[in-house]
Amino acid sequence: MQGQYIIHITSAGERWDLLAWRYYGDATIYSPIIMANPSIPIEPVFEAGLTIAIPIIQLSAPQNSNLPPWKRA
Repeated sequence: MQGQYIIHITSAGERWDLLAWRYYGDATIYSPIIMANPSIPIEPVFEAGLTIAIPIIQLSAPQNSNLPPWKRA
């Protein structure tokens, strides 16, 4: 594996989307995690004790034009 990763040890019942939510704040961004772990079977839930590499990715900040200028990041 290349790049930077966070190593996550699974608990029974965790899922790809829950890992994406935990590490990225968006449950739909699970593809990079799956792609970084080709040896992990794609199952509905994980068993406990699997080692999952979580890629460190740059997420763009959401643009909210409804906020006044002084509250925009």
